[in-house]
Amino acid sequence: MANDTDEQILGLLRDNARMSITDLANKVKVSRATIQKRIEYMENQGIITGYTIRIKPLSERNMIRAWMNIMVEGTKASAVIKELRINPNVSKLHTTNGKWDLLVELQTESLESFDQSLELIRKISGIYNTETSILLSTYKI
Repeated sequence: MANDTDEQILGLLRDNARMSITDLANKVKVSRATIQKRIEYMENQGIITGYTIRIKPLSERNMIRAWMNIMVEGTKASAVIKELRINPNVSKLHTTNGKWDLLVELQTESLESFDQSLELIRKISGIYNTETSILLSTYKI
């Protein structure tokens, strides 16, 4: 389980996954060795599962984005999630309650790759039903 120091480190890394160990140590007010040890611990415990980048929304203007609602058969959610996580077009994956079991945000570079991605996802064993909506516009609130 993450402690207060870990929570501070995670918060800083969420904001900037490329922040140096030295900068993290200065901001959290602990030694570099402590930062390195805590990050290694969180990686080994599966708290930190990877590092990523955020792309400026305007640079993705031509991306096809969609929400896909997925209904899963019985107790196959874990296997379906495992398959979805390795799909490069799945940018976000949420479990939900209600009619749909999963909510997936897809991103592709073309309608052709979008169609191929939908086909691959629908073939995943354990998926019972899907409903997909292409996102047309996004407004900041």
